[in-house]
Amino acid sequence: LFWSNVVAAMAVSPRKRFCDPNPEWEKEQGRLRSLIDRNDFCKDMNEISRVGGVDISFDKEDPTRAVASLVVLSFPHLQVLFEDSRHLRIDEPYIPGFLAFRESPPLQLLLQELKESKPEVYPQVILVDGNGVMHPRGCGLASHLGASCGVPTVGVAKTMMHVGGLETPVVLERARRELKARGDYFDLRADTGEVLGVAMLGSEGSHNPIFVSIGHMISLDTARALVQRCCVAARVPEPIRQADKRSRE
Repeated sequence: LFWSNVVAAMAVSPRKRFCDPNPEWEKEQGRLRSLIDRNDFCKDMNEISRVGGVDISFDKEDPTRAVASLVVLSFPHLQVLFEDSRHLRIDEPYIPGFLAFRESPPLQLLLQELKESKPEVYPQVILVDGNGVMHPRGCGLASHLGASCGVPTVGVAKTMMHVGGLETPVVLERARRELKARGDYFDLRADTGEVLGVAMLGSEGSHNPIFVSIGHMISLDTARALVQRCCVAARVPEPIRQADKRSRE
């Protein structure tokens, strides 16, 4: 109950901190964006033994009720080492482009509690159900969470943001033509030439790609390779699938 109350209090705190949230939130996003590290936190993927996944699910009838979930899986075997969920109330409304101010606080608390109680299973890298740098201001939920907590993160989104001149119908049509096998991908290149992320097929049984981008402390090549190895039988990688499953129980 204590942690649920703390999560609820932190989740609504942005409204209390900012009288007019958008300008201040944009400023905070800019600050966090300046902290994003696009270099790999490890020299080799063989050094990775624990991968986390986070997700939040909202009640369809009462959108202020939610469950935040954190799981940690072994890597590369993807066995669950740790799981935790919190029922909470989030009064902050969803504002496009500012999802992190709604969802990041409870996820930060779950990570902080794990670090304090069981540091030996704290994830070396976290897959986040959301975007990273592929965001209108270059700081989606994955980057926001990573830069705030100082932890490597990867953005894995199920829907593509309209950013950099990328058009969803065009990308989805290309995905249908080119992505055939699990792990197939192509770069998502902005009209400036910058590669913002990749569209990837997570499962051969799915016709819809996932969109992978840098979160924090990782390169796009490593982020892509990690997600490829974490995709088993579902559209989304196993750490996120496990977190999503628990957030809906």
